[in-house]
Amino acid sequence: LHDSGGPEGVVEELLLAAPHHLHRPADGFGQTRGLDGLAVRGLAAEEEGSMGFKRTKEELDRYYGLGVRRFIGAKMLGVMFETREEIARRLLPPPLEFADAPNGLIFIAEYPETNLGPGYRESALFLRCRYRGEVGNYCLAMPIDSEESRLYNGRDIFGFPKKMAKISLDREGDEARGRVERHGIAFCEVTVRLQGKLPQMPPQGPNFLFKASPRIDLQPGFDGSVLLCRHQTTVEMKSMEIGPAEVTLRESTFDPWAEIELVKVLAGFFLVSDNTMLPGQVLGEVDADAYLPYYFKITDFFDGTQSPAVNK
Repeated sequence: LHDSGGPEGVVEELLLAAPHHLHRPADGFGQTRGLDGLAVRGLAAEEEGSMGFKRTKEELDRYYGLGVRRFIGAKMLGVMFETREEIARRLLPPPLEFADAPNGLIFIAEYPETNLGPGYRESALFLRCRYRGEVGNYCLAMPIDSEESRLYNGRDIFGFPKKMAKISLDREGDEARGRVERHGIAFCEVTVRLQGKLPQMPPQGPNFLFKASPRIDLQPGFDGSVLLCRHQTTVEMKSMEIGPAEVTLRESTFDPWAEIELVKVLAGFFLVSDNTMLPGQVLGEVDADAYLPYYFKITDFFDGTQSPAVNK
């Protein structure tokens, strides 16, 4: 900058040198650009109490006042399966233990309405497990097809390993189909031919989840503790139909669902329900070094050799 006549001149030159989109006239929200406009807009936002970088007490009270997460009229297509015991034991992070059978669950769901905004579609892969005598489920993956904001609620708060995906769920007569795709690969497809109804839901166990923050110095490990958490979703069944199912799991570098060898598909189902995600709880700290190899299911793992465009 050349001599610009003091602080005001410096600010004026910075504004003139900035990209042209910072100088545009007022937009549809009345955000006048330029030095004076920015000052006025900032004061107006504070006076009106509108949402910003810092939330007001009233905004926080409304958010935490929601208490639970509700999914009204959820439609869930799924299968219960049996894999090989050695696979289940290898993929369960300590201190989770192998349960009484190498079973698991895949679902593909559509949530038309929630109490946190627009509905969305979701899928998940679970393995049966046990912790201190209680049988539950460990979530290996949870693709989501939604507005990006819906990704962070389940991942950052609860620890679900969510990733953005393309998900479809369709039903025609007694046949229901679901498909999950990422990086151009449909790595999971499910078809169920519905032949009967269940009068009530089978017993449901909790979900066991992990929360951790990788080290900022880019060294192996985590900043702070790795937490094992317990979470429960209640399901108010409206209808549940069952029948034989076909499942296709395709190889994918970043979504290795095909690692789960399906020895037997035990049953397929199509569930319509109102679901409520209850508040979870922290069970305790776990061995961070032991958990590290299991952490990266929550993201697309790059070690310098992969390419999402190639995905092989």
